[in-house]
Amino acid sequence: MLVKDMIVEIVTLLRGRTPLLRLVDQESGAHRSFCPLGNPTTIYVCGITPYDTTHLGHAFTYLSFDALIRYWEYLGHEVRYVQNVTDIDDDILRKAGEVGDDWRELGNRWTRHFIQDMIALNVRPPDVYPRATDVIPQMFAGIQALLDKGLAYVSDGNVYYHVAADPEFGRVTHLPPEEWLPTANEHGNHPDDPHKRDPLDFVLWQAQQPDEPAWESPWGLGRPGWHIECSTMAIEYLGKVIDVHGGGSDLSFPHHECETAQATGVTGETFFANFWLHTAMVRYEGEKMSKSLGNLVWTRDLLQDHTADAVRLLIHRHPYHETWEYDDSELAAADELAKKLLDAVEATIEPGPPLNTEEAVAAFEAAMNDNLDTRRALEALSDLADAILSAGRAGKDVSEAQATLRQLGAVFGLMLDGEIEHRVRQGWDAHYQRFC
Repeated sequence: MLVKDMIVEIVTLLRGRTPLLRLVDQESGAHRSFCPLGNPTTIYVCGITPYDTTHLGHAFTYLSFDALIRYWEYLGHEVRYVQNVTDIDDDILRKAGEVGDDWRELGNRWTRHFIQDMIALNVRPPDVYPRATDVIPQMFAGIQALLDKGLAYVSDGNVYYHVAADPEFGRVTHLPPEEWLPTANEHGNHPDDPHKRDPLDFVLWQAQQPDEPAWESPWGLGRPGWHIECSTMAIEYLGKVIDVHGGGSDLSFPHHECETAQATGVTGETFFANFWLHTAMVRYEGEKMSKSLGNLVWTRDLLQDHTADAVRLLIHRHPYHETWEYDDSELAAADELAKKLLDAVEATIEPGPPLNTEEAVAAFEAAMNDNLDTRRALEALSDLADAILSAGRAGKDVSEAQATLRQLGAVFGLMLDGEIEHRVRQGWDAHYQRFC
């Protein structure tokens, strides 16, 4: 695969084609040239479990992948994007019980809340936005395939994936085997489940528990396990092998490790995703921002006093792979940059020689091509805005430069003049209706 990437890179350079995007793939550990496996370019990003949303950690993940998708489109790729909603899950049922609400209505309400936040932030909508419960029949087929291959077993109405039967398990994260069980236990694994052959085995189909929703299955009444939901949706809507699978780094193990094990087991392919990309964690008050700790900064609150552009600039100052600490003082700098960019695109156009933007465009593309270095790309935007304002005062024609600034700013979903994109509102509105 690496040799193929090198050949693609050399040929692309010789032919003077689209700038080369290089991404760091977690599975291979390599900084590789991105070359789509086909057309369209495909991406699956793990979505929310809707029982409260949208804090800054959520926004960092979905805006980071929004920038990747928008940059692909800037480079000329057609993109098919799937993001899911985990509408049936232990956490959903627990929260519904705590607040005395129906689990479906709880999930629908918080999903609508999330969609409204994404619209306000001008986030490009996914092309498909499925619930996990939309694909339960397809899960049956996948689970049966794993049973047929000896990778899973039935135990008292439950079906489990047998990790010991898979010699490739651990390939995505390269986490040392001695850390598998402790890490899985921190993310919802039940090591003392008496129906398991091994504490690390994970549930594919869970037999019905008292007062829980259930679906008929070949193994009795029950509900799907968390991991089989995502791998099934990715295969159903994107195919057996996809270009990029993404999500927060807290999902890398066990969720994404289990996903790739299931997916390759079902399809027989040698890999599931050509690139695995994970966003880093956002910290606040010295700890990872999380629901369990309660140290959350809500994007809806930030939007009360700051523009969507400023919030996006705050987030994109941090490349997707960089852990960072939220600090209120950063918003002041984001506000200033948002104002400068807006001033630049609204500057008076004077007759005169045009401002050359080739250097600014090259700097922007070089930054984005380097594993989405959004910080450096924003510096290029800031420099271009300075150049426009200076050239305008000097009597140069900045109209083309302003159009370039808008084009590059659109890679970050910047609205500049305050208008949410038509495709953003239309696309999310269509999804919204399914959760009413």
